[in-house]
Formats: sequence, structure tokens, C-alpha cells
Amino acid sequence: MNRLNWSEVAPAGAKALYGVHHYVTNSTALPEELIHLVFLRVSQINGCAHCIDLHTRDLLKTMSIDKVALLPVWHEVLHLFPDQYRAALAWAEEVTRVSEIHASDEAYAAAAEAFEPKDLVDLTIAIAAMNAFNRLGAPFRLPVAAKP
Repeated sequence: MNRLNWSEVAPAGAKALYGVHHYVTNSTALPEELIHLVFLRVSQINGCAHCIDLHTRDLLKTMSIDKVALLPVWHEVLHLFPDQYRAALAWAEEVTRVSEIHASDEAYAAAAEAFEPKDLVDLTIAIAAMNAFNRLGAPFRLPVAAKP
């Protein structure tokens, strides 16, 4: 079934959302690799094929295949990720699942210890933005670059 291309149907809305994405990727002190790692993990949780494909490709430019492949089970391979990345991943999972988990004090404390206040807010904006993109990409079935 063909679905709407949300960004063509609502270009002003797309522009606004891409503006947040631009802010996160160009105007914060967050490392680019960390941003894409968080984008990928959030997209995995939300099941957005387009974003999983896109951010996997982005990460493979700077990160080993082992880390990318094991991202869904990062809790079991803590040695692969530095402390700040682990705090960001835990926070990303909590914020993405806020209706279930309510952003626990433990995850907040770890994130607050790993990031300066502005960086923690920017990280949370990045997580929120990717959740918004996933909630458009998945239901409208944006295409993936992967070929059979």
C-alpha cells in the first residue's frame, strides 16, 4: 500500500521538525557519533525501518560493526561503550519509553553526572526529535536504502 509522504504533504511541519534536527546536529556540543547512536537506539525501540537503516549507515562510518550490531543489547556489552555513551543510551531508552518507565531517578542521575546541564537538555531534545521522526517515518512507511 502506498502511504503519504508526510514531508511533501506538510512541508511547513517538515521544515519545523528538520529545524530541530539541524539544531541538534549542528548547534550542540554533543559528539556527532553519540547523536547518531542515540538516534539509532531510539529508532530501534520505535521500529522505524527508515531511520534504523539511515542511522546504521551513518554510524558505520565511525563505529565498528560490533558496536552497531550489539546496540540493541548494549546492557550486556558495557565494555564496548564509554560511560557517557552508556548514560546517553539509558536516558534515551527511558525518555523514549516515558509512558512506561517515567524517566527513572537512576537514569536521570547517571545522565546528569555524565553531561553538563545544557548538554543533557540538548540530548533530551535529540531524543524527543528522533521520537517525532519515528512517529512519522514508521506509520508512513518511509523507504529504506537497503536493497534485496
